[in-house]
Amino acid sequence: MGIGMVREAGEWSRRQDSDSLTAALAEFISTLIFVFAGEGAGLAIEKLSVDAGVTPACLVAAALARTFTLFVAVSVGTNISGGHVNPAVTFGALMGGQVTLLRGILYWIAQLLGSTVACMLLKFATNGMATSAYSLSPGVGVWNAFVFEIVMTFGLVYTVYATTVDSKNEGMRIMAPMAIAFIVGANILAGGAFDGASMNPAVSFGPALISWSWENHWVYWAGPLIGGGLAGFVYDLFFMAKF
Repeated sequence: MGIGMVREAGEWSRRQDSDSLTAALAEFISTLIFVFAGEGAGLAIEKLSVDAGVTPACLVAAALARTFTLFVAVSVGTNISGGHVNPAVTFGALMGGQVTLLRGILYWIAQLLGSTVACMLLKFATNGMATSAYSLSPGVGVWNAFVFEIVMTFGLVYTVYATTVDSKNEGMRIMAPMAIAFIVGANILAGGAFDGASMNPAVSFGPALISWSWENHWVYWAGPLIGGGLAGFVYDLFFMAKF
């Protein structure tokens, strides 16, 4: 009986490892899709408006591009990996006990690789146009951007929990990718003119690595991770088991 239990435990562990790797691959592909289309739209806007500069129409176009691509990226990954497509979402899930540390680390690696590969492909496909690293607008302080990223990412991860994680809202899950995409689009309209409205360390990492521009890069990690982790902790503490 003891040997059988050990064998079953080993098989279960292998299945878990295999599932985690499969899920990480899904995160890599979903993040690649999201960053390639989102950053690609930014490059297209830059190419078409080279003399006009950044206009309100450019901000709206960027928000729409992110909304559409995130809707797709989350939709195609939901049934395999949960459709995180974002280290801050994964960290929020980890803080709420929804993923293991091992799976979380695999997701982070996959997401960062997906973003980096997407930016490399874009640089090649556009004949050398490099994706610009996220940066602060003139007159915006580093702590202003830090607060922006915390609040925006809190809203994003709170939405993820309410629509995909909370078992009481199973009827909402079909709408989850749309709700998640909409909150990101709305946040870009709110914060894009100030700090780019990242809400996603992977989205910030790929362009920074390819352009090798790291000024204030920590803001785009610390802000989203704090906001995402806080949202996961708060939702799990106050809402998951309360009603």
